Amino acid sequence: MDEEISIIDSNTRNQKIKDFFINNKKILATITILLIFTILSFYIYQIYKDQHKENISKRYNSAIIDHKNGDDSKIIFEMREIIEDKNSTYSPLALYYLIDENLINDKDEINYLFDVLINKTSLDYEIKNLIIYKKALFNADTTNENELLNILNPIINSKSIWKSHGLYLLAEYFYSKNEKQKSKEFFNQILNIKNANTDIIKETQKRLNRDLSE
Repeated sequence: MDEEISIIDSNTRNQKIKDFFINNKKILATITILLIFTILSFYIYQIYKDQHKENISKRYNSAIIDHKNGDDSKIIFEMREIIEDKNSTYSPLALYYLIDENLINDKDEINYLFDVLINKTSLDYEIKNLIIYKKALFNADTTNENELLNILNPIINSKSIWKSHGLYLLAEYFYSKNEKQKSKEFFNQILNIKNANTDIIKETQKRLNRDLSE
């Protein structure tokens, strides 16, 4: 008797499952198609990203080779284009190359390209902070106190590994302006950071003991 009931229950479940698929075949077909489309779209997008990155890599390397061979006609245009492409790897490298080779003399243009990286490019947290620090470093000799602080605020108000570098830059900036009290305050902040760079700490202690001990 129990075996017969079990067989009946099993047949009933199977029938319900069969009826469910029959009654909802259009919905299930749509879901299946959407799922397949989503998976294919993901893989196509990944292929596109890989190919696009490879293309940027080729353009970047080709531009540098041409420049080193004496052809300056394309280097600035290509590097600008790569920066505007907002690639997390090659856009920062392109800007560094322009700066290191002194290819653009317009400070405003360099700052604009920095802002493309900082504000519009998808970057890892610490890579972004490094670029902010480099922007501050680029401007330190020509900017005023408020502008330099505005650039560095995202770093010095964070727990970034670049915080000590930003504070050190500010401390040296104020020291060069003979504002020793402000300089000392920023140097002392460095000593209270747990993840401060060891070389920065040594230079800070040296500066405090040698020049700011009074």
